[in-house]
Amino acid sequence: MRKLSFAVALLAVVALVTGQQSGNAGTIGMGVVGALLAAALYRSTEIAFFLKIFSGIFGTEFVVFGGGALLAQAGLWPKDWMAVAPPTSLATTVAVFGILIYAISFAPVVQRIARISSPYFLSDVSTEANLWLLGRYRVRLGRLAVALIVFLVVLNQAQVGIALRLNFFYRDFYNALQNYDVQAFWYQLIWVFGVWATISVISNLVEIVGQSVLLIRWREYMAADYNSRWLSSGAHYRMSLAGTADNPDQRIAEDTRAFLNQTYAFSLTLLTQVSTLVSFSIILWSLPVTIKVPGTDIIIPGFIFWATFLYAALATWITHLIGRHLIPLEFEQERREADFRFSMARLREYSEQIASMRGEKAELQHLGQRFRAIVANFFELVWRKLKITSFTLSYNQANVVIPFLLLAPGYFAKEFQLGTLTQTSSAFGRVESALSFIINSYQSIASYLASINRLTSFETAIAQAQAAGVGDKTIHRERAPDRNVHVGGAVLTLPNGAPIVRVDSLDLGQARRTLVVGPSGSGKSTLFRAIAGIWPFGEGRVGIPADAEVMLLPQRPYLPQGTLRAAMAYPAEADAYDDAAIRAAMEKVKLGHLQDRLDEIDLWGQRLSGGEQQRLAVARALLAKPDWLFLDEATASLDEKLEGELYATIDTALPQTRVVSIGHRSTLREMHDAVVTMEPNPDGTYTPRMTAKLPAEA
Repeated sequence: MRKLSFAVALLAVVALVTGQQSGNAGTIGMGVVGALLAAALYRSTEIAFFLKIFSGIFGTEFVVFGGGALLAQAGLWPKDWMAVAPPTSLATTVAVFGILIYAISFAPVVQRIARISSPYFLSDVSTEANLWLLGRYRVRLGRLAVALIVFLVVLNQAQVGIALRLNFFYRDFYNALQNYDVQAFWYQLIWVFGVWATISVISNLVEIVGQSVLLIRWREYMAADYNSRWLSSGAHYRMSLAGTADNPDQRIAEDTRAFLNQTYAFSLTLLTQVSTLVSFSIILWSLPVTIKVPGTDIIIPGFIFWATFLYAALATWITHLIGRHLIPLEFEQERREADFRFSMARLREYSEQIASMRGEKAELQHLGQRFRAIVANFFELVWRKLKITSFTLSYNQANVVIPFLLLAPGYFAKEFQLGTLTQTSSAFGRVESALSFIINSYQSIASYLASINRLTSFETAIAQAQAAGVGDKTIHRERAPDRNVHVGGAVLTLPNGAPIVRVDSLDLGQARRTLVVGPSGSGKSTLFRAIAGIWPFGEGRVGIPADAEVMLLPQRPYLPQGTLRAAMAYPAEADAYDDAAIRAAMEKVKLGHLQDRLDEIDLWGQRLSGGEQQRLAVARALLAKPDWLFLDEATASLDEKLEGELYATIDTALPQTRVVSIGHRSTLREMHDAVVTMEPNPDGTYTPRMTAKLPAEA
């Protein structure tokens, strides 16, 4: 970017010198704006990469167009191509764009947009790109994304140029009609309109392809990135405990899609509108249409331009006053919609429990409450949209006649022809449309800002969840000095900071099989979670033997969607174990009747009973062979006889595994060598103490 800024500065100096020598105000203006662009580009190293892309585009275009304009003025441009020589106004226009990019980079909302967008364009991931006639190539994803966005920006600018050319077609075409010039009529219709309309159609088709490739790859990257950050280091679990971000599934699936679609639409559309504004404003300013102050001979220069500008500015201000409350309403609507979907997903997940308890009536009431909340906010949205839509519709209807009202006196006074009237009306419409971008897009902007806020708060929640596992005020996991698991100097708290467990010193390696007992709510499961490294609330240290594999089986196992084989192998890949090992494990846990359904896809979390799910979880442990196995009431759904058989199976099949269990049945004591009891403290917390030590089995 620094090198480009030097090139822009050099061209600006040349333009200033040339303009001073020739007395050309346009060239001097190009030099002044170019100098400002050079300064902006030099400072642009500090802005987000997403914005740097646009700055680089406009800086490069200034050098190309400005250089071409200076060559044309010096008589060095090819004579056969003089009709397409770039004017100084074109270089000035793109320079203004580059300066605006730097200026808006300080806006907080733009900074958030750029921060969320930039990682995709910086990605080092290798991907395969189909370049049609050139074949398939492997290319860095970020490089492909930058190439696509640059191509689409340039294509949009070219489409503005096509629209500009068609604006002059309207002038010449209607003049031919007024003058009954048949030859000019057919020439304009076939060789001007026909050619440029065809180019316009092709350019739009090409844009659809490029846009589709960019957006689907962008969405794929964002979904993978957010999933990775959400699932890393147990952040998803900590977020659910802290309640810092509602409906993460919606934020990853829906808000990312809405964000990138709207980011592309607004960034490219806004650039197009600014290009249109500048290009057609020049036409409005230079048209031979003069307006005098009533009752005087004073001519108002650029009256049509100023009238258009003031008209659109006033309408934009009124639109903002009416629609500013849309943003919080859109945010709230998305949240309530997500809550309703989540409630139905929960109902499906617990359909058996609900049916067995005849809870359908309660669920209907619950779903009704959720949807009534949607309806209430929806009608607030409708009322606000009704206000803003009534104004924008009236505004757009008035736009059709405003230019004719302004130009009718001059036309009927025969100061200009029908073609000029039509061209001015068309240019007025283009400038007014560009200036009215915010008016016509206010509802979309409100939805866009809501998506940005949801993604920003989601990122903040992920960062907070990840930060909860670092620093002094957290549970530190470290390498134990021996082969035992140690917990020392620890205070485990609830997410709100209330202490629940205090551990002075606990050594879980004194026996091969240890049972943890205590009243409900005494923090037994919390202690297990801290040892497993997923409970960050509190402070203290947990020592884990070097290279030890620790596996925690909760009371309710998780069974992923897919085949039974994948559920058995989880969290490893489905093909991590051969059929013989899986079938042997299933036989040991009394699931032999399911052996023939290993490759059957089903919702196994709903198909299997609670006891079968717990036995499947034990089979996972038999396959994984961990060094330490923590059972958090992982056999509570089994009868005592089957529970005893499973513990015997674990003892036989995993002779090197240390087992630590939580349970309330008295029969469990016979299956363990040591007992740890959660003893109450005066402050309401509990402390685990080794209260019984049975002789270890030989």
